[in-house]
Amino acid sequence: MKRGMLPLNALRAFEATMRHGQMKLAAEELGVTYGAVSRQVRGLEEVLGVSLFVGPRNRLTPSQAARDLQPALQDALDRIETAVLRVQRRDKRTLDLSCLSTFAMRWLIPRLFNFREVHPCIDVRMTADDAPVDFARDRFDVAVRVGPGPWDGVNVTELFADEVGPVLSPTLLEPSGSVMWENLAALPLLHTRTRPAAWAEWCSATGNPIPSGGQEFEHFYFMLEAATAGLGVAIAPEVLVRDDLAAGRLFAPFGFRPSGQRYVALTPVHPSDEAVAFADWLGLQSKSDASPC
Repeated sequence: MKRGMLPLNALRAFEATMRHGQMKLAAEELGVTYGAVSRQVRGLEEVLGVSLFVGPRNRLTPSQAARDLQPALQDALDRIETAVLRVQRRDKRTLDLSCLSTFAMRWLIPRLFNFREVHPCIDVRMTADDAPVDFARDRFDVAVRVGPGPWDGVNVTELFADEVGPVLSPTLLEPSGSVMWENLAALPLLHTRTRPAAWAEWCSATGNPIPSGGQEFEHFYFMLEAATAGLGVAIAPEVLVRDDLAAGRLFAPFGFRPSGQRYVALTPVHPSDEAVAFADWLGLQSKSDASPC
């Protein structure tokens, strides 16, 4: 089919239906009615001469033809969207970042001044989030996440290995090379709902008995603030307490161990120039800021 004859509206309706799995959600994204999406898809089937969906209307199943068409179509629309955004952003150049809230507060924000010095024309607009990212749905340029991977369908910039260990304020225990596990286990334990098994996993990896009790905090940031204030001892990722360790506000008597997870910066398959610049900057910052441990 010649380019001038392509049914672009119908192709958009089909691509949105495949991506969302429902015509209703596709209609909401496109700002049209369910009936309009249904008519566009039926019209596309007539033009192509194939069935794209089978089964009842409330439980549509993509045909093999639909599964063959969808990847190339989504890639093409992603490329068009990226090109349009690049033109739109040529003046304002805003980068939308999705980032783990504690990582943003404890590591990223204190270093953002450097990005502004290097890229003064790019404004970073940040959203705190730790959910799986869908760049087609969420419209972010970059997402910072932590996990074991793999990270499929995106570009990945490796940042840090996630290494964890007990940390506490020197007001609770004298920092020294002779801290015994019994001394640490006798202190109040701090927990977070973000990683409820952190103590059990660390004790299992180090062969120490799992202590009971302690205080739970809803957010990781609150738990780390409590540890800094001397309210107890917490299991923390080294990268999130790096500045506190350097300043002497916290110390890690047993060091840190790999958790099997990694901090990464994710970008779409076809990233904007701003996304490439920010991901590259994050990668350089992570290397220059490597843990001394």
